[in-house]
Amino acid sequence: MDKKGVDRNQLCSDLDLKYTTVRDWIKGITYPRIDKIELLANYFGINKSDLIEDKRTLSINRATEAPDSPVAMISPKVVYLDQELKEPRHSAWLGHGEQLLKEQSLELREEPLFEYRIYEKLSAGTGTAIYEDHSYDLVYFDKDLDHDIASWIYGDSMEPKYHHGQVALIKETGFDYDGAIYAVVWDGQTYIKKVYREEDGLRLVSLNDKYSDKFAPYDEDPRIIGKIVGNFTPVER
Repeated sequence: MDKKGVDRNQLCSDLDLKYTTVRDWIKGITYPRIDKIELLANYFGINKSDLIEDKRTLSINRATEAPDSPVAMISPKVVYLDQELKEPRHSAWLGHGEQLLKEQSLELREEPLFEYRIYEKLSAGTGTAIYEDHSYDLVYFDKDLDHDIASWIYGDSMEPKYHHGQVALIKETGFDYDGAIYAVVWDGQTYIKKVYREEDGLRLVSLNDKYSDKFAPYDEDPRIIGKIVGNFTPVER
């Protein structure tokens, strides 16, 4: 991750992985399955062996393994079960093991989780209507981030920084400066965009180059809700 210059949120978003899953891999609480190892190896442009093997060449004879290598540490019973179980029992065995690991990781969780109430849908694409019923989704994150409003992000027009399915955090600051990213209400829709004030209105600019700018004339009463001060991918409780 350091060599590629990505953080955990970026990795989860790029590979459609759960934040808690990647966190547990990094901490050594759980171990990725072979399909996820292959996914990670392709993403980082490395061999699968770079993620799981001792740097020395692995021998078929386990007796020649370094004591601390991943292969040497695998229980013979685990190897036997993996080789001998046939479908659908093999999948059932793996599924049960993953469920046990998930339960264990939840029991071992050290970080407190903070609640966020998501009241509005904000569009990072073509816009979506504002809902005034005050209903909300309850999600969790392992950091307590200062904000006034939390909202879902829909669409891909603000990638690579803001991703579909993440939560956007808004401070009700009003307009601060040109080029900052704001939540804007215009024509019955809400948007997340870079905003530039021009003589006749607001220019709304996407981060994703495939989207054209939008122009909100002042006579259509565009309103800036506030500045986007953060975003995150919710974690499971």
